[in-house]
Amino acid sequence: MTPTLSPSRVLVTGGAGFIGSAVVRRLIREGRVRVLNLDALTYAANLAAVENAVFSPHYAFLKADIADREAVRRAFAEFRPEAVMNLAAETHVDRSIDDPLAFVRTNVLGTATLLHEALGYWRSLEAEARARFRFLHVSTDEVFGALGEEGAFTEESPYRPNSPYAASKAGADHLARAFHRTYGLPVLVSNCSNNYGPWQFWEKLIPLMTIKALRGEALPVYGQGLQVRDWLHVEDHAEALWTILTRGRPGETYLVGGGEESRNIDTVRLICDLVDELAGPDPAGPRRRLITFVPDRPGHDHRYAIDCGKIARELGWRAARRSFADGLRETVAWYIAHRPWWEEGMRSRYDGARLGLGAAAR
Repeated sequence: MTPTLSPSRVLVTGGAGFIGSAVVRRLIREGRVRVLNLDALTYAANLAAVENAVFSPHYAFLKADIADREAVRRAFAEFRPEAVMNLAAETHVDRSIDDPLAFVRTNVLGTATLLHEALGYWRSLEAEARARFRFLHVSTDEVFGALGEEGAFTEESPYRPNSPYAASKAGADHLARAFHRTYGLPVLVSNCSNNYGPWQFWEKLIPLMTIKALRGEALPVYGQGLQVRDWLHVEDHAEALWTILTRGRPGETYLVGGGEESRNIDTVRLICDLVDELAGPDPAGPRRRLITFVPDRPGHDHRYAIDCGKIARELGWRAARRSFADGLRETVAWYIAHRPWWEEGMRSRYDGARLGLGAAAR
């Protein structure tokens, strides 16, 4: 095992996003880590998600785009990070179908820009600081494509992305590895399964179904809802990322999953039951009546699952012993309690309408 590092200054890109904000909260709780949150504040970003971190003297925010070379270069020069955690990305598959070039710009060009500026900064460091520096690139299991009814992705799985989102993240992963192999930049790569938890933007399955159930709207389930996802709580993921950054070996990839598989239709049914219980019954009847099957997403992957053996063996990380049922209950309760946040956002940013029908391509 690589000796554990303790970086005291961490640049987190995308720290106003769903997973990035969980990472920021985790680092500030450490009490010993100074964090620069660099985020472009696009439609899904939410600075409120860093919660009490904003009151910490160890936290700072910079509004910037990772594809902006000058802004990124200034961030390195002025903040002087000992590590980078790259979580800045466009992430929604449906939106990538409608506007693939936006995903290429942020996920491929943005990652390349960040790596390039990190390389120049790293080369300028003294030898001891250079040896301690780490760059963690955070990615998705979707780069591996779809699984059949059995098996799981491992670090050796071939790349077979099936959506523009997955392809853009695959390109970013390849660039991250290339900067390690070609230039020696101490890069690590992680690929995670589907995340859930508080502060997730409501275009994703769990918050969208929760919100529509609360509003008494139709719950659009793609196809027959038989797609299987491995669910990972975002707080477990944040812990895993810190473990990879501080204990992982540069040049290595680590897969992170929750080990909790569920068919989409079963997840939606459970959300309906939880909303009935936690928000009170709907006079019109149980919310399962709202489930509506709609045409499937183009290129929809059937199943994802992750083998977490490597990160467990080498780094000692395992997901917390929180069942998906318990985590989902907490998450649905959180969205019920934070109704003003998403109601305002639905008026001004995204109203929950169907995405991913390829309007731009047509």
